[in-house]
Amino acid sequence: MDEVLLRSLTPGVLTVLGRRGADFAAAEDAVQDALVEALRVWPADPPRDPRGWLVTVAWRRFLDATRADTARRRREDVVVEEPVPGPVSAVDDTLQLYFLCAHPSLTPSSAVALTLRAVGGLTTRQIAQAYLVPEATMAQRISRAKRTVSGVRFDAPGDVATVLRVLYLVFNEGYSGEVDLVAEAIRLTRQLATTIDHPEVAGLLALMLLTAARRPARTARDGSLVPLAEQDRSRWDTAAVTEGVAVLQAALARDRLGEYQAQAAIAALHADARTAAETDWVQIVEWYDELVRLTGSPVVRLNRAVAVGEADGPRAGLAALAELDDALPRHAAVAAYLHERDGDLATAARLYVEAARKAADLAERDHLTRRAARLNARRTG
Repeated sequence: MDEVLLRSLTPGVLTVLGRRGADFAAAEDAVQDALVEALRVWPADPPRDPRGWLVTVAWRRFLDATRADTARRRREDVVVEEPVPGPVSAVDDTLQLYFLCAHPSLTPSSAVALTLRAVGGLTTRQIAQAYLVPEATMAQRISRAKRTVSGVRFDAPGDVATVLRVLYLVFNEGYSGEVDLVAEAIRLTRQLATTIDHPEVAGLLALMLLTAARRPARTARDGSLVPLAEQDRSRWDTAAVTEGVAVLQAALARDRLGEYQAQAAIAALHADARTAAETDWVQIVEWYDELVRLTGSPVVRLNRAVAVGEADGPRAGLAALAELDDALPRHAAVAAYLHERDGDLATAARLYVEAARKAADLAERDHLTRRAARLNARRTG
């Protein structure tokens, strides 16, 4: 059973039900039932037309549920007729489904969960496992999200930027559970790229590929984090780097720069350096300047301070950092690193301890704690 193929068919099946008149919540439930049935039946009896099979089963489940609900409520105003059997339309409404799941009325966490379920075809259990929350909690979150968008038409206009933000959130969620959310985010972004011709979609895909290429070297055998400068670059995925650079170059050639293209350009410069010492930090600072212009984001300015510290020396980086609010996430970690580079080990160790206390991720907390301990040992040794 090819579960990736099965999940890739989900958006098309869901939108077919939507065009036939099913509301989003009922259609999504019916499609999930069809997916479960496919997992049970297909290994022994694979269909010749998988998409058509899923549409037929999902539509029948929708009809059954609607008729049961109609009978239960004794309502005469709901009449559902099964369509005349025939070929499934080839129209692809996947883009509208992306827009629906990234509706601005949804919270980011709800939009991500709904996207993974409706567009990605993941089960509630799989999504809950990926987010390390109880299945009942995730079920409630998805149920609320479906109620929120239940009255929204499938053909309503959407915002590409919002869709990309949701996919980026999926990508950044990490690697927990049986479903790799990084791989899933890349798959969904590829799918979106085939549906809409937009340079920022390509930019996000390139960014994901270039970032994911470094995954094999990001952690040591004991699970501890390995900083970029210390990673074994021979372990990077060269095929992903090559593809990411090609996708990025095609996007940049269209001369419609956006934040994801700029971030991908920075990732490409890191990937291009054979060693950390060969990194073109001057050009990276220039790309961060573009990102600041595009976003005005304090987090971007924080990362720019690190790049300035590498390009022009740690004191220049500290000067750039001094312009930012020290309440920013990772501010203390950046300050610690720049002070360490400047030779002020006592201040750096103190700031690493402070950064460790604020770190939300256990692996990052351990990494920062170890850096503080190492500096203290050097000072007293």
